[in-house]
Amino acid sequence: MSVDKAAISKTVLELEMAFNERWSAGDNRGYLGNYAEEISYFDPTLKDVIVGRDEVIAHIDSIYSNPHIVRSEYLNPVVHVSDGGDFAVLAYNLDTYVLDDDGMERKLRAWNATEAYRLIDGAWRIVHSNWAFTRTAMEAIAS
Repeated sequence: MSVDKAAISKTVLELEMAFNERWSAGDNRGYLGNYAEEISYFDPTLKDVIVGRDEVIAHIDSIYSNPHIVRSEYLNPVVHVSDGGDFAVLAYNLDTYVLDDDGMERKLRAWNATEAYRLIDGAWRIVHSNWAFTRTAMEAIAS
């Protein structure tokens, strides 16, 4: 069986962009509805990993408000697809922009995003999500 890694990569990236565009417009259910039951989740506001769909959704619902993002830049996307074609890891940088009080765009955040997708019952589901700010240290460190 031949796996079309390019097609899977395209599908995963398109899904991610669609979920993120919904998030940016005030609808977080794209992501939340796609999370697998066993999802693990990191974000920069928490020390520990959250495990389980209900727990992740409860956390996100507790902090989410409509960000009114007017533009997103998806930078340096890389998708690694398993040889079996049922698992893919997407990593990318995301810059988000909002309008300031003068109606001009300003950068809201710069993120490093990593999403692990698994093919479950014919649908690509997020099984691990890791969101981090692009700059959290001022010098290069390894540990």
